Amino acid sequence: MAKRDYYEILGVPRNATKEQIKNAYRKLAMKYHPDRNKSPDAEEKFKEISEAYGVLSDDEKRRQYDMFGHAGISGRYTQEDIFRTIDFDSIFRDFGFGGFDSIFDVLFGRRRGRRARWEDWESRPIPGDDLRFDMEITLEQAVKGLKTEISVPHSKDCDVCKGTGVKPGTQPTNCPQCGGTGQLQYVRESGTTRFVQITTCPRCGGRGQIIEHPCPKCKGTGTVQVKRKIAVDIPPGVDTGTRLRIRGEGEPGKRGGPPGDLYVVIHVKPHPVFEREGNDLYTEVPITFSQAALGAKIEVPTIDSKAELKIPPGTQSHTLFRLKGKGVPDISGRGRGDEYVRVIVKTPKKLTPRQRELFKQLAEEEKKNPP
Repeated sequence: MAKRDYYEILGVPRNATKEQIKNAYRKLAMKYHPDRNKSPDAEEKFKEISEAYGVLSDDEKRRQYDMFGHAGISGRYTQEDIFRTIDFDSIFRDFGFGGFDSIFDVLFGRRRGRRARWEDWESRPIPGDDLRFDMEITLEQAVKGLKTEISVPHSKDCDVCKGTGVKPGTQPTNCPQCGGTGQLQYVRESGTTRFVQITTCPRCGGRGQIIEHPCPKCKGTGTVQVKRKIAVDIPPGVDTGTRLRIRGEGEPGKRGGPPGDLYVVIHVKPHPVFEREGNDLYTEVPITFSQAALGAKIEVPTIDSKAELKIPPGTQSHTLFRLKGKGVPDISGRGRGDEYVRVIVKTPKKLTPRQRELFKQLAEEEKKNPP
């Protein structure tokens, strides 16, 4: 099931202020916290609104969400990253729910009697990040579709250290700040309430170990950047801004997590002849005075080849003609747009003596019989 929109979950507009977002979250959290609401779906609703608040209350996460939707969050942040920035103590201080440790149990499914262990959370599989590749194509390619290959940079385990980040022949050491646990615990008491907050150790990043002798190839990261060729099938009808999702071609996961996805973002180049509006194409074609007055059959360009257009007698400049089905295919495969040809009556800048004489005769006739 697709995730609901975060703004919809909290019931706030997309231009809501941080204070509006926080107030909406507090109100919903009071309603759905499992310590107060015993309905079967209360815990899931509480997790849902907490995730929405964790994203929308953080400037960078909110920016990514506004640009890319859920793909910009799931591919970039773990649940730990989302919840880490929430100050649960200040939000729930007046509710009587306890501190971070109690909220942590709710969010990660470890309720009463089975106290959450940060080590379990730190050892979980982590999905790989999603990747974005911007691809420029021509209008003709957008109309007909395209099968091609792209070269995408991505990370892979370093072949020297096998992904450990440690120089071969050396070993990492326990982090002196957290003592090798990968976590720091802060305890604060207020009256009869005891707040316990557990956070990832900032020095070792939760690993519990420090790499003193990093791998010379990957500089201790455990990964290196390489380029991989990936086949892309662009369907007919794409437009600028179309995003094509290629599953499993993003960054590799960690600790056995699944790989992320690759998003190919299409950019269609401007065309010298046609302008596109949705699935319709527009172009301008010059015609002469005589063609406009007497009528004619002219040849006009289409995105595929050429077509014949009938100009009726008395056609005025800038008249728009429709060529049905000569536009862009709908990306869903349902039909095709139209082409619109705007005829422009061109005034000749240079006349031959014969043409000048004929125009003079025409002018005399127009005096006798005005149009």
